[in-house]
Amino acid sequence: MTTDANAPWLIVGLGNPGPGYEANRHNVGFMVADLLAKRIGGSYKRAQKAQALVIEGRLGAPGPTGRRVVLAKPTSYMNLSGGPVAGLRDFYKVETANIVAIHDELDLDFGALRLKLGGGDNGHNGLKSMTKSMGPDYHRARFGIGRPPGRMQVADFVLKDFSSVERKELDYLVDRTADAVEALVTQGLERAQSTYNS
Repeated sequence: MTTDANAPWLIVGLGNPGPGYEANRHNVGFMVADLLAKRIGGSYKRAQKAQALVIEGRLGAPGPTGRRVVLAKPTSYMNLSGGPVAGLRDFYKVETANIVAIHDELDLDFGALRLKLGGGDNGHNGLKSMTKSMGPDYHRARFGIGRPPGRMQVADFVLKDFSSVERKELDYLVDRTADAVEALVTQGLERAQSTYNS
């Protein structure tokens, strides 16, 4: 990871575009990105040279200590996320280790959160596409959604909306994940992990 405080970070919320997917478990990355967008201020614009919506700004303390970030939501479907993210990385000259993917995670209980650097894709199509395009050495903010109940297929489960019980906690958990991503960018991985990993 670069030690240059002026080096930009690329924070990518993973999800599927369009209103039919908005409240799906698979779109929690978009939910966190939208909250971070409010914190940065401004509105999304279409990226140059990449299928994505972006906001440029700073996270952290006001002034020069804030970190430069490009916040992005790919407008391709989840399984094609790698192309847009690689395009943004190249356009904004971001090191792969300064990329954060925010995504849903089946192998964590609902609401559990883990920050990590590198690793496998664990069957997640968005990560699979990103790793194919750029290699595995980017950060992940893994938002637990749990496993499907009974014999429900994984694809059906992730493309369903959060349950009414889950929705009672969802705003708090999305806010906590946004805090964790902000801490990762401004304080470093180890400190953010010790505070937020659950």
